[in-house]
Amino acid sequence: MAYTLIYPENYIKRARKFLRKHPEIHGQYRKTLELLELNPRHPSLRLHNLEGRLKGMSSVSINISYRIVLELEIKGKEITLINVGNHNKVY
Repeated sequence: MAYTLIYPENYIKRARKFLRKHPEIHGQYRKTLELLELNPRHPSLRLHNLEGRLKGMSSVSINISYRIVLELEIKGKEITLINVGNHNKVY
């Protein structure tokens, strides 16, 4: 039951910039995306819905400091990636 990750151009630019600044978490980032594709509800991702201006979006954790904000459509099996960064930057 695999899901499809959608990488909009804006996300790709943000992700490239983020990974250039934080090359030490490249492996964790890749593992997070692989797990998200297989099972977005895996406990280690700490998937949760967002509130306020990001209501309707969700977030998963790369590690204790970094997050990926996403649109999650379980029905359609598509996950659109929106932003990546530290807690303060993406929220």
